[in-house]
Amino acid sequence: MRSLAFNLAFGLISVFYTLAAALAALVPGRDAVRMVVYRYVRRMTWAMRNLAGIQLEVRGKERLPAGGFILAPKHASYGDGFSAYAQFDDLAIVTGDHLERFPLFKTVLKKLGAIVVDHCGGAEAREALSRTAAEANAEGRRILIYPEGALAPVGQYYRYKSGVYHMARDFGLPVVPAASSLGLFWPQENWTKHPGTAVLEFLDPITPGDDKDAFMAALTQAVEKRTAELVAEARGTPVVAAVLTVPDHEKKADQGAA
Repeated sequence: MRSLAFNLAFGLISVFYTLAAALAALVPGRDAVRMVVYRYVRRMTWAMRNLAGIQLEVRGKERLPAGGFILAPKHASYGDGFSAYAQFDDLAIVTGDHLERFPLFKTVLKKLGAIVVDHCGGAEAREALSRTAAEANAEGRRILIYPEGALAPVGQYYRYKSGVYHMARDFGLPVVPAASSLGLFWPQENWTKHPGTAVLEFLDPITPGDDKDAFMAALTQAVEKRTAELVAEARGTPVVAAVLTVPDHEKKADQGAA
């Protein structure tokens, strides 16, 4: 019943706030649509807590640097975005272009100042990412990016994409890794939710250097190690390291290229 109640609320709240955001997008400036989106994520975290029974414990806020930074969290749940966005009053989110296929989303994302990138990647996607991220950085907004680019099941992780490194290096911004156990309670995009206490933990910032591979390895290690520890904490079991997995969409792409 908890899952049914939450999913019904999810649909109703999403429709209402999507329409409200589309109307707010007609108002000059970003403030109106930003306020609507912020209220939306706050309503969703309320529904997670009161309907799905998922309590969110946030740790490590004292580690967040003053000024601009790039937030690079674990991505194992559809609820990750709500949980992270609700901790800040203004974030520039990096999202795939698949969201633009939903009615009204393209207009809202543009007005919100979201950084929309081609899901297929490539040189053009990297250029678009760099250009729009530069605009967000110039406005002093913190940037949220999920380096895995897709929802990984608990106990697995996908290869972290290097866009986060290039943004951090180009703008001279620190990267804040973030671990999460939310995927245990709201797995990926699953209908069924499980009550319990999920943890979102901000970790020590990482400063990009000239060695991209070393940076990506450090970021992956920080996020995956702490996420495995949080999952073990929630389960009351020994820590088990996550396994590198190739997501289905990349397998299909490789098969198509073969």
